[in-house]
Amino acid sequence: MTESLLRVDGLWRRFDVSKPWLNRVIEREDRQFLTALADVSFSIDRGDTFALVGESGSGKSTIARMIMGLLAPTAGRICFDGQDMSTLSPDKLRELRRRFQIVFQNPFASLNPRWRVGAIIGEPILTFGLASAAAVEREVARLLEIVGLSAQDAKKFPHEFSGGQRQRIAIARALSSRPEFIVFDEPTSALDVSVQAQILNLMRDLQDQFGLTYLLISHDLSVVRHMATQVGVLYLGRLVEVAQARALFDSPQHPYTRMLLDAVPDLTLSGVRRTPIRGEIPNPISPPSGCAFHPRCPIASTRCTEIVPTPVVTASGIASCLALLDTTEVIKN
Repeated sequence: MTESLLRVDGLWRRFDVSKPWLNRVIEREDRQFLTALADVSFSIDRGDTFALVGESGSGKSTIARMIMGLLAPTAGRICFDGQDMSTLSPDKLRELRRRFQIVFQNPFASLNPRWRVGAIIGEPILTFGLASAAAVEREVARLLEIVGLSAQDAKKFPHEFSGGQRQRIAIARALSSRPEFIVFDEPTSALDVSVQAQILNLMRDLQDQFGLTYLLISHDLSVVRHMATQVGVLYLGRLVEVAQARALFDSPQHPYTRMLLDAVPDLTLSGVRRTPIRGEIPNPISPPSGCAFHPRCPIASTRCTEIVPTPVVTASGIASCLALLDTTEVIKN
């Protein structure tokens, strides 16, 4: 059995979005909380690519930032290589931190415009003591060539590069700490289509070369189909379906997953066919009762407005839908 490198158990994240205290007193309003994540659990095996998909506001980037330690969980735990990160001392966490990195959506915003590329890529090498100061330049040159750039590019500033080249620099910086796990948060959404393919192929080549494990955050299902081993579908902070990528695309079990797949353009002889996504994602401050998807669901029944669905085992993975309860097995905690 393959060992999980990352495991997320019962993750919750709430944000206090209340008005200032005096305003609430004057207007006689209670505090308000936004539940960005609700009881999210999944695991990623070594060498795999787990993709999180869903509309904007579903909680994808919140999960990425919590895994990276940029946000603290309200409840639940995140375990990396069997270690609960919330229980580690600062020194132990810093040692573990070297082993996972993140590549953000906008490479220009995530690269310091005042630093040369050599300093950007070399900083993690020096911070974690992976090479001597004299050897950093050689390591930076090696990393630049690995991602398809030139060693001479180390002397340039980020603004001297195209968007695709800046993303290659961001990937080289992520590789510089010699990680085992990388989070890619919408890594191609800011790039031209032709450049997207190049970056995705680079990601796959690096994964094969270094045995990397990926968490891919994306709203582009064509990217997910090309990259993912396993897929988790998020809706309003909850995982509504988790399945192997091929099974999910061939036979989606949750109606929300089917809606997302139906909205993907299908090039045919008569033109582009697609079914527009129905409705809009609800306000997470005051979500619908019962199943949060029921206002948009084509198969919703009365009980969907009253009962929060429990995850059940399906033919391809797990899904949270009351319509599946009669024919599938409920997952017991």
